Amino acid sequence: APGMNAAVRAVVRCAVSQGVECIGIRRGWNGLITGDIVKLDEKSVSHTINRGGTILYTARSKEFMTEEGQKKAVSTCKFLGLDGIVAIGGDGTFRGATDLTNHGIPSIGIPGTIDNDITATEQTIGFDTALNTALGLFDALRDTAESHARCIVTEVMGNKCGFLSLYLALATGAISVAIPEVQFDREYAIKKIRQAREEYGKRGIIAICSEGLPKVNGKNYGDDFKDQIIRETGIDTRFTNLGHTIRGGNPTLRDRLTASQMGVEAVNHLLENKSNLVMCVHENRITSCDINYALTLDHRY
Repeated sequence: APGMNAAVRAVVRCAVSQGVECIGIRRGWNGLITGDIVKLDEKSVSHTINRGGTILYTARSKEFMTEEGQKKAVSTCKFLGLDGIVAIGGDGTFRGATDLTNHGIPSIGIPGTIDNDITATEQTIGFDTALNTALGLFDALRDTAESHARCIVTEVMGNKCGFLSLYLALATGAISVAIPEVQFDREYAIKKIRQAREEYGKRGIIAICSEGLPKVNGKNYGDDFKDQIIRETGIDTRFTNLGHTIRGGNPTLRDRLTASQMGVEAVNHLLENKSNLVMCVHENRITSCDINYALTLDHRY
């Protein structure tokens, strides 16, 4: 997620300023098992606050989900003399941090995901950047829709969470938005699309569907909705998927600021002997909550 580098930078600079040595674990929990590490200091994180992606890379690790894999990771921690870990990511990352804490390695989680699907925090790192990146793409799509008098049904990422789609629908003036959390009335949406064209003469029409909606007639939800619009209104309609384009790009000011604040507070919490916590944004303040509470809250949500 855009902003992860800003978080890494903040962790390193805050730690170094207080006399704490830092290393970076590359490729996620897998790197902790294999010892894929790199020394980090003030110089190595220079000019990274503006970069998208992650300089430490990322990867899923099935081995870390096993007790044997976790023991290997703990052995690496002890060999390197690690006193604490800051883990940036989502649910899977936080579950790993809890596993490490249970094995005696203090860990703090920082929520980094464009989906904003960590319920304990109002804002995850990467969400604001993804919104702004997608906003530019939707503005470009509208040019085509308007010029060709088309309806464009667009799928937006979200991992079964509708925040991105909902915010974008409001910000782009979309005629409808389908998200996993709310029952979508397709017939009413079709009525609004037909009305927009026949009564108001609207040329360019944008409809949004969130990732994670169930397939219909063996097709992607948005693709099937596109077919229904053509069938019932006769409007030239196309389906497009923004895909992973919105996961990249330079982080916005808000994501850089949130990431930096969370990184500093994560270090401060570890130095205060606090562990198994997730950094959160609550009423525009950086706070923390228990990782298990955050995971339980997500499950209930």
